[in-house]
Amino acid sequence: MELLTKTLFLCLALTLTNGGPVRPHDAAADDAALPDRCSGIEFDAITPDEKGNTFFFKGSHLWKGYHGEAQLTRESFTELDDSHHIGHVDAAFRMHSPENLGDHDHIYFFLDDKVFSYYNHTLEGGYPKEIQEDFPGVPTHLDAAVECPKGECMADSVLFFKGHDVHIYDITTRTVKTKTWSHLPVCTSALRWLEHYYCFHGTNFTRFNPVSGEVSGAYPKDARHYFMKCTDFGHGGDYKVPKCSEVKIDAISIDDGGKNYLFSGSMYVRLDTRKNGLHAFPITRSWKEVTHGVDAVFAYDNKMYIIKDDHVYIYKTAAHYMLIEGYPKTLKEELGIEGHVDATFLCPNTHTVYVFQGRNMRSVDLTATPRAVLEDLPLPFSDMDSAMCSDEGIYLFKGSQYYLYESPMILAMGRMAPQPQPVTNALLGCQD
Repeated sequence: MELLTKTLFLCLALTLTNGGPVRPHDAAADDAALPDRCSGIEFDAITPDEKGNTFFFKGSHLWKGYHGEAQLTRESFTELDDSHHIGHVDAAFRMHSPENLGDHDHIYFFLDDKVFSYYNHTLEGGYPKEIQEDFPGVPTHLDAAVECPKGECMADSVLFFKGHDVHIYDITTRTVKTKTWSHLPVCTSALRWLEHYYCFHGTNFTRFNPVSGEVSGAYPKDARHYFMKCTDFGHGGDYKVPKCSEVKIDAISIDDGGKNYLFSGSMYVRLDTRKNGLHAFPITRSWKEVTHGVDAVFAYDNKMYIIKDDHVYIYKTAAHYMLIEGYPKTLKEELGIEGHVDATFLCPNTHTVYVFQGRNMRSVDLTATPRAVLEDLPLPFSDMDSAMCSDEGIYLFKGSQYYLYESPMILAMGRMAPQPQPVTNALLGCQD
């Protein structure tokens, strides 16, 4: 009996020393050891899903969104755990490939030398596969991955990170180019969020240019201030959406890629990314030369025209906004007009920009050389804040109200302003 007792105590001691018995999928044990990302965590992978929900992965757990407790990864993506039992994801990204609807908005997970493809949280048939089957030329045991659509990169691409090397995978040609960004920290996860690119390392993140890898600004920054809500950490990414009755728009425009921008003061907001939330950024983040707000904005021929005081800044829209050499130029040089500009608009698939100055609307043919005012028409009101033309008509904004016209001709022929309508949440995403 004494020998049996000693044997039992010895077995118990060995069990405790080795961390206890292996009990796969012990829910009670998992729940008791839920990780807390606010205590400081280096994420294994980060990716949005097709609905815009952002998932943060660490070990066998994930977080959905920017607040809330950890959940077991297998509860959302069962096969990741069933296939490997390794308890972590190496890298993940959401595919951006609108020309190939079979892959568009699918989430890809990378574990060791395997890749998993999910859509609507369901594993696609035939997966997992060897990474080389789906992404020839991409290495195994990745550190991070992030999608990069055409217009932000030179082509629809995926950036795969391993150490200081970034493997740029062209989705259309299925070819890879490798660059070394030794100035960038080794990324354990990466995220594209509202056209900006973030490398996560340790508890920090660094924003980088996806084409050059260039880092501008004061980085690294603590992720807990921006990408999650934690006690004792200010949430730097918060944007307080204004009440619709308090809206004041300096300029609003849709570029040729369908990006809808609202400018107010020194900040801008992307309106077409509402599923990821409305967030304000300094104008200088995307248009670094425009340092004191804007007066008017319009897009034409894959370029963004920004007017401030008596100058025009023109930016190429391909692969981020790049100021064209020789700009800014004066309004007189560029558009053939002088004086303060209140607002501008350009209707889709046209070449005439309309410029509001006080009680006058002046039209300029952008195909002409040199450019000059074609018509100078009176308006039934003055001092518009901003204007925009879309398939629905022409929106003229003044404070928290707007006027809607069917066409420039009806606007020009009008002698009395129509009944103003209040700005709504459906229109601008403000708070009713």
